[in-house]
Amino acid sequence: MITVEVLEPDELRAAYDLFAATILFGPATDASWPHAAALYTPGRALGVRDDRDPAQLVATATAFGSRLAVPGGADLPMAAVTRVGVRADRTRRGLLTAMVHHQLRDAAERGEVVAALRASQSRIYGRFGYGVATRGRGVRVRRSGAGWRDCAPRGGDVRMVARADVLDVLPAVHERIALFRPGGMTRPDGWWSTMLAGDVAGAEVLLAAVHTGPDGDDGYAVATLADPREDFERRPLAVSDLHAADVQATAALWRFLLDVDLTGAVEAHLRPLDEPLELMLTDRRDCMVTSAGDETWLRILDVPAALAALPCAGEPVRLAVHDGLFPANSGVYVLGDGPARRVDAAPELACDVAALAMAYLGDTAPSALAAAGWWRVHDADALARADRLLGGDVLPWCGTYF
Repeated sequence: MITVEVLEPDELRAAYDLFAATILFGPATDASWPHAAALYTPGRALGVRDDRDPAQLVATATAFGSRLAVPGGADLPMAAVTRVGVRADRTRRGLLTAMVHHQLRDAAERGEVVAALRASQSRIYGRFGYGVATRGRGVRVRRSGAGWRDCAPRGGDVRMVARADVLDVLPAVHERIALFRPGGMTRPDGWWSTMLAGDVAGAEVLLAAVHTGPDGDDGYAVATLADPREDFERRPLAVSDLHAADVQATAALWRFLLDVDLTGAVEAHLRPLDEPLELMLTDRRDCMVTSAGDETWLRILDVPAALAALPCAGEPVRLAVHDGLFPANSGVYVLGDGPARRVDAAPELACDVAALAMAYLGDTAPSALAAAGWWRVHDADALARADRLLGGDVLPWCGTYF
């Protein structure tokens, strides 16, 4: 029998080192551990012990509380799942399944409507009801190109932030704009201590800048040198964090980054799929798409609450949802014509909870999911209605790694 335990505070460093080893990283140092420890929430770090040596942990996971922006302007309480790992000699024995099920039930009991994570391996989490809900692309924009189109947005003022002030200034800007876009999430103080403090303390070069629009600070960017060993005038800047409230702020921050001397290009990972960089450049080939991939993996824990949070204004659709872990979520729901509600009627469309997550934020249309076999169709006329109900004006995007 596999026993999942809530870890004590004095076990957290061992749990972190176990997680780091599962992704082939080294253990925390005395200098880095205080930053890494900040992301642990009391009572949410889980562990499984070695059945032959109970003093040793062989699996671990944790989560912290956040809020997720959904289409229509609402936001929902979310469990941000992170630091999940099983020791290499104990994999494929059910430890991960036991731990994930425990964690999801705990999050549901806490009133969190959804859970989300970043998946190191894409084949793992679908079986637990997670689905890809946001995606991003990597870009590399060369500085030696044709530059900006004359009519491209310019934005407002951009000011640099001193290294010593980064952790005082940027969290407030992010908090203000984090939920402007579906898929966005809030960041607790521990996120900043863990994810950005290392760059602030250790990066040889750190550029941070804030954009100010008509209503105040509404965007920022953080960048470091991607490879300081490259030729002096061709070194790329690597953007580690860039959030902006609108296209004006986005354009101004990219203009700032591309105007930094003695660099050859600006690189960024998992940017929004609809960020209009190419459209703002004189030669769109100056912006090269270097990668594309999944970003947020979403698990809906409370289907009635999640569906009720959507605007769903339009001609209604009856959707059957199946959830093997939380049977109370299973049923037929009417979307449209008011808040979503459960009904006793035959469905027009059907999906499992993972496939619902893929459409929930507006990333993938129900018709596309049906064409690929993710959704089942009982009435073909319902697909166009479902597309209108679950579509959005912008593609969802998060922009926060955890």
